[in-house]
Amino acid sequence: MEKPFAITLDIGSSKANKTGSWRTERAVYTNRMPPCNDACPAGENIQSWLYEGEEGGAGYERAWRKIMADNPFPAIMGRVCYHPCESACNRGQLDEAVGINSVERFLGDEAIRRGWTVSVEAPPTGKRVLVVGAGPSGLSAAYHLALRGHTVTVKEAGPKAGGMMRFGIPKYRLPRDVLDAEVQRILDLGVTLELDAAVSDLDALRGDYDAVFLAVGAQIGRRAYLPAGSAAHVLDAVSMLHDLEEGETPLLGRRVAVYGGGNTALDAARTAKRLGASEAVVVYRRTQDRMPAHETELAEAEDEGVLFKWLTTVKQVEAGRLVVERMELDETGFPQPTGELEELAADSLVLALGQETDLSLLQNVPGLDVEDGVVAVDATMMTGCPGVFAGGDMVPFERSVTVAVGHGKRAARHIDGWLSGAAPEPAVRPALATYDTLNTWYYADAPRVHRPMLEQARRASTFDEVVQGLDESNALYEARRCMSCGNCFSCDNCYGVCPDNAVIKLGQPGEKYLIDLDYCKGCGLCVAECPSGAIQMFPEEI
Repeated sequence: MEKPFAITLDIGSSKANKTGSWRTERAVYTNRMPPCNDACPAGENIQSWLYEGEEGGAGYERAWRKIMADNPFPAIMGRVCYHPCESACNRGQLDEAVGINSVERFLGDEAIRRGWTVSVEAPPTGKRVLVVGAGPSGLSAAYHLALRGHTVTVKEAGPKAGGMMRFGIPKYRLPRDVLDAEVQRILDLGVTLELDAAVSDLDALRGDYDAVFLAVGAQIGRRAYLPAGSAAHVLDAVSMLHDLEEGETPLLGRRVAVYGGGNTALDAARTAKRLGASEAVVVYRRTQDRMPAHETELAEAEDEGVLFKWLTTVKQVEAGRLVVERMELDETGFPQPTGELEELAADSLVLALGQETDLSLLQNVPGLDVEDGVVAVDATMMTGCPGVFAGGDMVPFERSVTVAVGHGKRAARHIDGWLSGAAPEPAVRPALATYDTLNTWYYADAPRVHRPMLEQARRASTFDEVVQGLDESNALYEARRCMSCGNCFSCDNCYGVCPDNAVIKLGQPGEKYLIDLDYCKGCGLCVAECPSGAIQMFPEEI
C-alpha cells in the first residue's frame, strides 16, 4: 500500500523525524500552576477539585475529598474566606472570576448534609503532639497530624472550640451548626480536645509530648488612650463579640460609634444594628480606598444602614457624645490632624483598633524569639526552641482564617518530618499559567452566578445568615466555568488540529495524549490552539 506523502521522506536524521529535518522545537505537554491554586493561603488544589465537581453526582464527593486533603473546613471557608483565589482567577479578565468560594461552600454543606467523613489510614506512630489553641490553625494542625497517625491533644483556654471563628465572627456570617459540624469531624479522628484548659506554663508541659504546635489566637483587643469622662461608655469590639457569643448582650444604647477600619469594626457595627441600635457609625481616620476591611463586608454593612465617617479620629469621649477631629492625608497617604473639631452623638464607643496575642504562656521556654508581639519561626514553622512550632495569629504573617488553616497544614507536615527524622520533599513549583498562555476563543460566554442575599428586613433584626448558598444547578454551572488554566482537560483540540496526525490519544486513566516525535514537525499549531495553555514548545535537543 502506498504511504501518504507526509511519511515517505526518510532522511535518516538523528531526530528520527520522518517528516523532515526542519524541526527546531518540539511540543511538550506540561502542567502549569493555576493562579487560583497559587493564591490560596490554605494551599488547596482548587483547579483539581473544580474539575471533579464539574461532573456532578459522585463527582461532588470526590471534589470534597480533594479539598479535605488540604483544608478540613470547606463549609466554613466557603463563608469566611475572602477568596484571593478569585482575585487571581484568569477568567476575571474574560468576564468574571469563577465563583470558587461559592462552589466550595456548596461542597462543604453537601458533605455535612450527607454525613461524609474522613478516616485515619496511616498506622499509629506512637508520637504525642500537643496543640495549644483550638482555633483554625490549631484545629487544622490537629487534623493533619491525626491523619498521619500521631496522637494529638488540643488544649483550649475557652469553653468551646473554634477560636476567632466562634468568638470573633458573628453568626450571621458563620452559623454555629456549620462550625460545630466541621470541628466534630476532626474530633472524630481521635483528636482529644480539652476545654477550659489554659496553658500558663508551656515549659512545664513540653516534656510530656514529642512536639508542640502553638496556635494561640489574637483575642485581646488593642487599646488606645482616649480622654474620657467618668460616664463615658467605651468597650472593645473583640470583648463585645466574645461576650455576645457567650450569651451576654452588651448595653450599647441607640447611637453607637465604632472606631477602626478592619473587618472587626464592620462586624461590631453590623452587630450593633442587630442589637437594636438606630444608628451605627464607623469612624475611620483614612479614606474608604485605604480601609483594610474587605470590600464585600463594606458593601454588606452599607446595605444594612451602617454609616461611615471618613478622615476622622476620636479625640475625646463623653457621656452621649464624642469629640472628633477631621484628618487629611499627606503625600505618603498618612493621616495628619487638621485641628478642625466637631461633636458626634454616641451613647457608646466600640474600639476596633486591632488585636494582640497573649504570649504569657511562653515564659521560661528557651530559644524563643518574640518581637512586636509575635513569635519568630523558620521556614518549617519551628520556633527557636527545638520541637516547638507555631502558626496563625502569633507569627508574623497576614492574619486571616485561611492563612491560619494553611499554617496548620504546613506545620503538621514539618512536625511529621521532624518526628520521623525525614524532611518533607520540597515541592517542585511549575510556571504560572498566566492569561496570555490561554486561548480564550474556545471558552463560551458564561456570566457568573452570584449568591443570593437574605432579605433586608430579616438582616436588620436577626442573626440569620446573610449570604446564602448556591443550589446544585448553579454550583455545577459555576464549577464548569473553570478554564483549567495550565492543565489539560482532554478537549481533543491538539488531536484534531495536528496536520501530521502526530498526536496520539492514550485513553488510559491519568494518561491523555502522546506526541509521536517521528511525525511532529514542530509547527506549534497544537500549542496555539490549546485552550488551557497546557502544551509548550521547547528547543529541540541536539
